[in-house]
Amino acid sequence: MAPKRPRGAGAFLKPVESPAPKPPDPSELYAALDLGTNSCRMLIAQPKGNQFHVVDSFSKSVQLGSGLESTGRLSRGSMRRTIQALRICQQKLKRHKVQRMRLVATEACRRAGNSRDFIRQVRRETGLSLEIIQPEEEARLAVISCAPLVSTKTEHLLVVDIGGGSTELVWIDLSAVPALERPRAIMRLHSGFHTPDSPFPAAKVVDWISVPLGVATLRDQFRDVEDDAARFALMSWFFEENLAEFTPYKDDPPVEGFQIVGTSGTVTTVAASHLGLRRYDRTKVDGLRMTSDQIDKVIRGYLDLGPIGRRNDPRIGQDRQALIMSGSAILQALLRCWPTNRLSVADRGLREGLLYAQMSRDGVLEDGPY
Repeated sequence: MAPKRPRGAGAFLKPVESPAPKPPDPSELYAALDLGTNSCRMLIAQPKGNQFHVVDSFSKSVQLGSGLESTGRLSRGSMRRTIQALRICQQKLKRHKVQRMRLVATEACRRAGNSRDFIRQVRRETGLSLEIIQPEEEARLAVISCAPLVSTKTEHLLVVDIGGGSTELVWIDLSAVPALERPRAIMRLHSGFHTPDSPFPAAKVVDWISVPLGVATLRDQFRDVEDDAARFALMSWFFEENLAEFTPYKDDPPVEGFQIVGTSGTVTTVAASHLGLRRYDRTKVDGLRMTSDQIDKVIRGYLDLGPIGRRNDPRIGQDRQALIMSGSAILQALLRCWPTNRLSVADRGLREGLLYAQMSRDGVLEDGPY
């Protein structure tokens, strides 16, 4: 006699659901949106210790500055693409119920003759209020975003932010700041490059410049040069000519205690290529240190590939391939002026600076006052 099947045998196991993660308190959230010449990027984050935890993000190439070099105006197509991206940002802000935010626009909107009309159109169609910031604030925000990457051994720091429409350079003297205080002294610059009467050791801004040439605007100026290598060389020397007014230690650059921090898609792409990554990995790129020779080797490899090879190279990516050589030309010009074996790669920038500045102002970051 066959054994009786126990009642309920073979029934599906009842799934045990793990509790959903607790959503962050909207009152703790901050948002930062950076609308540049090429990209629209946003972060939503909450403070965590002396850093922040990213809750949501958005990034899209909108090419807002397309055609700006020749017309002096934002085109209808670029404004339409940008507003579509901003609608997605607005939906994310609404979903997370974010109350504290800064939404900024940079070089393309600074230069375009119709930027005020565009800002009004954005407000009308998305409800978002964009603020056009000036070059000094853009440079300052890029600097403080890189504070965690500053070595305690650094006495002279050059922060370089290669954007789509402009490039910001800031030279900082940290020699009078105790070694362990140096990253924190950089963070305190959120309140201005020249902070009066501070009880804390101060980072001294020796000089800064905003060059109105970025990866998109430099490419557009030399678009008519057909030869790939000649175009690259012309872009690099032209950018260096535009550095004439920024001359700290140019004739005798410091060797000991000198660090460059580079923040941009160009620098992170060069780093990913150097590491041979088939797929971009921020954890391997952010904070990586490279030498001038390593960077030169990657750039020579890009030139050897040619336009078609670069287009098909997964390390560069479709969004970056049209701009990588103008960005590399800027990077090469900078390293001719200030060669170093300590260029730190920063996968961070204006958005992170905006978040740090807001959180520092509100006193919600731990590990001492900023």
